[in-house]
Amino acid sequence: MVGAAYARCLRIAQSHYENFPVASRLLPRRVRPHVAAIYAFARIADDFADEGDRRPDARLSLLDDWQQRLDAAAEGRPGPDDGSDAAAIFLALSETMRTFALERELFSNLLSAFRQDVVVNRYADWDELFDYCRRSANPVGRLVLRINGYRSEALDRQSDAVCTGLQLVNFWQDLAHDVRKGRIYVPLTTVRDAGADVDDLRRGRFTPAWSAALGVAAARTEQCFLAGRGVADGVRGRLRYELRATWLGGMRILDQLRAVHFNVFASRPSLGLTDAAAIGARTLAWRTTAETPAPTGPSS
Repeated sequence: MVGAAYARCLRIAQSHYENFPVASRLLPRRVRPHVAAIYAFARIADDFADEGDRRPDARLSLLDDWQQRLDAAAEGRPGPDDGSDAAAIFLALSETMRTFALERELFSNLLSAFRQDVVVNRYADWDELFDYCRRSANPVGRLVLRINGYRSEALDRQSDAVCTGLQLVNFWQDLAHDVRKGRIYVPLTTVRDAGADVDDLRRGRFTPAWSAALGVAAARTEQCFLAGRGVADGVRGRLRYELRATWLGGMRILDQLRAVHFNVFASRPSLGLTDAAAIGARTLAWRTTAETPAPTGPSS
């Protein structure tokens, strides 16, 4: 029964397009089902917050129900298997949380960020945006570390930096999509400093001022990636290559955004086969950083 639940989570994970691999073959086989369970939990909740034409109160109600299911699963009560995706997700997730003693707070933080997406569409400054990333992206990296056997404050901090970078680069990549939904993640302080006008984006006009604003945002994003690069050096085995490839993929999207001067209204960068080949080569040629912490987990 649990095996079938994990298989269903993997199908959910593989059915959604993302820039970065989910439960990829670079990860040890034993952890892929657990990564898929975490991803399926987050993916469905994110869809509650962001997809379709539901009213805000309906979205929040679905997320409240997801929180209740999470609380029950964390206590070993995932509920009956009624054949639904939700039942499979929480059956698998309950087993994953028990197996690896995963902190419920990490999952609750994700749901908190999804609720925020329903009611917040602007961010005043970088502190507000980084707090959102702390809950929307960083928990995923920490969970991946946990299920691979790593519990280290140094690795957590580096993982947080990379996950925040990935979240930010996705914001800049999806700017046009988000504007259509009435949402802009570029901090308003940066928008004002660049002399950019939100109304221009609403009209589909990408101005030099917006290119400048996103140039500043890209620089902050790159700082995050550089601060977190060492997480790929602080783990062993196949996870090391997974994290290298993820880091390189985020940086490559950032380079593509710069190449088009951030005008995603004209062309949305994405990773293709050529990019995958380049990332693969650079993953193998990766050079470790001098600040790398000693590995603190398993070698498998």
